[in-house]
Amino acid sequence: MKRVLVTGANGFVGRQLCERLLTDGWQVRGTIRRAESAAELAVGVQPVVIGDIATFENWGAALDSVDSVVHLVARTHVMNETVEDPLPLYRQVNVAGTQRLLDGCEGTQVKRFVFVSSIKAVGEANSEPYTELSDCLPEDAYGVSKREAEQLVLETTSRLGIEPVVLRPPLIYGPGVLGNFSRILRAIDRGMPLPLGCVKNRRSLLYVGNFVDAIAICLKHSGAAYQTFHLADGEAVSTNELARHMAFALARKPRVFPVPVPLLRTLGWLTKKEAPISRLVDSLTVSTSKIERMTGWKPSVSLRDGLEDTVNSYRAA
Repeated sequence: MKRVLVTGANGFVGRQLCERLLTDGWQVRGTIRRAESAAELAVGVQPVVIGDIATFENWGAALDSVDSVVHLVARTHVMNETVEDPLPLYRQVNVAGTQRLLDGCEGTQVKRFVFVSSIKAVGEANSEPYTELSDCLPEDAYGVSKREAEQLVLETTSRLGIEPVVLRPPLIYGPGVLGNFSRILRAIDRGMPLPLGCVKNRRSLLYVGNFVDAIAICLKHSGAAYQTFHLADGEAVSTNELARHMAFALARKPRVFPVPVPLLRTLGWLTKKEAPISRLVDSLTVSTSKIERMTGWKPSVSLRDGLEDTVNSYRAA
């Protein structure tokens, strides 16, 4: 039976991934920061307590007899960053932590290393969909750290004889989602008016179930080895359309009113919220043709069904 180590196994993506891999017949080990977090793991996952991944070095027991690794743990994007220069903090977890895990793979039987990066390693906005051949021009500390981590994954796995797979998802949503997505969901549920009526951008999203499918395929498909893949659901939507889809799923009347995008940008500048506003009004789309062609993966859950699943979970919480 194949064994896999999943870092961040009790997280939003990690828990659902572990459930899928267990169903597929994998023996799953999952890293957690604290022993008490073991209760958050999917039933059947063997917990591995590592504390802070930025400083953890004793990977021997965790990687013993492991065939593959899925590295999910990251310092994720922080909306209201209070540190003047957060890049060193991102590098501690996303770069140094990844390097320590890779170093731990040396001399083990690990054959494949799936690294979950981010489309932010490429950029923040575009007029044409990003492909895997697009220049990588990350704009914030998170994106920079993810791009640096990608490069060290490719370099270190080459030295160790391990097959790397790099995945770049856009915004991931689904049951248990946090961050901007959940904030907008709560605002719509509470009937708050949103100034998105003039926003005609296009944003790629990724339902967590579609993402888990892709990871599961990339763990075993020969065509995934040594590749970088972009992932997204089958359709891109404007932020305006997304809010209306959310309202429909919530059985709420959408309270979206028009405010010119230049005015929204000005308000963002005045309130020092330029980056959050840009993410609401800019376009960010990706092409998934490469992973579809090379592995056969396609998103099986539509945006509407994914939102309905997300809303059902939100209401049950």
